[in-house]
Amino acid sequence: MQYRVKKIKNIVMAGTGWETPPWKNIPAAALTHYMGQKPEHFPGTGVKTAYDNEGVCVMFRVEDRYTRAVAEHHQDNVFEDSCVEFFFTTGTDISKGYFNLEMNCGGIMLFHFQTEREKNRIIIPQQACEDIAIVHSLPRRVDPEIQVPVTWTVAYRIPIRLLEKYTKVALPAPGVRWRGNFYKCGDKTSHPHWLTWSPVNVPLPDFHRPEFFGILEFEG
Repeated sequence: MQYRVKKIKNIVMAGTGWETPPWKNIPAAALTHYMGQKPEHFPGTGVKTAYDNEGVCVMFRVEDRYTRAVAEHHQDNVFEDSCVEFFFTTGTDISKGYFNLEMNCGGIMLFHFQTEREKNRIIIPQQACEDIAIVHSLPRRVDPEIQVPVTWTVAYRIPIRLLEKYTKVALPAPGVRWRGNFYKCGDKTSHPHWLTWSPVNVPLPDFHRPEFFGILEFEG
């Protein structure tokens, strides 16, 4: 799988509209694969990414149901909520480690860096998480679970200077490649599911598999 990341001058995280600037003209990738048994609830999930000279931006749009968000603080178990996730390396060598940024529909994140699952793991400090600009269409807390169909978005901007504190970064520029995958889950919703952009060929749900990451190639 390959996604081409467009460059946009001075991205401002101002709104949650999937079809409003700067997102309107950015191509979307769809999360059409799943892990484990095919889920009864298969929310339509799309993702768009872009970059500028200072950071990388990601927006998810989810046509969901059975939606919840009860995590209260950054680094809580947001994957138990209605959650979208971006796992990525800042180059092409997966042995150098990867980031996993997981965010529920209310804009609460879990953000780690590690060389393998739970090996040499660094929990990104709270203050660093606050440096990530976030916009989200649903309230911070969604409880009780929304049982009817609802479409929601979250978007955020990751500063390059933050990533450079934890690993070597191949700075985004035309032709530069990173590796990554996009996920959608809801481990403790009433209808759990584990969706992926790039297929992950293992028998049980496990997002921490960088060997299956796709290619993220930056454009001019």
